Amino acid sequence: MPLDWQKLHALALAEVKATLAALPEPLRDRAQALPVTFERLPNKAQLRDGIYLDTLGLFVGPEFAHEETTTLPLPPQIILFLANIWDLAEADEEFFREEVRTTYLHELGHYLGLDEDDLFERGLE
Repeated sequence: MPLDWQKLHALALAEVKATLAALPEPLRDRAQALPVTFERLPNKAQLRDGIYLDTLGLFVGPEFAHEETTTLPLPPQIILFLANIWDLAEADEEFFREEVRTTYLHELGHYLGLDEDDLFERGLE
């Protein structure tokens, strides 16, 4: 099935909302304040910065613990690259939703200060 941006965007948005709703309240409140954007693929600037073309998601900005002490032009945010997640899911909607959830939680973990090893231990690789 070819990539239908509107459909993938709607599926991903619904999955992020469902994932947020399932989080414990203190974490949910903090996570709801963190913007999530959906892009097809990493852009040229991200590629120049070393982000791989097949990256599924990206957290940008200061971690939660450093937000108050960091002055950056943009607030922290999570970016999900839906075309890459769709390719990984091999056009399977259920797998796509699962991977959106996992990728979102992975990037949220980075916002909360977890490194790759911490995320791996939590099954969010």
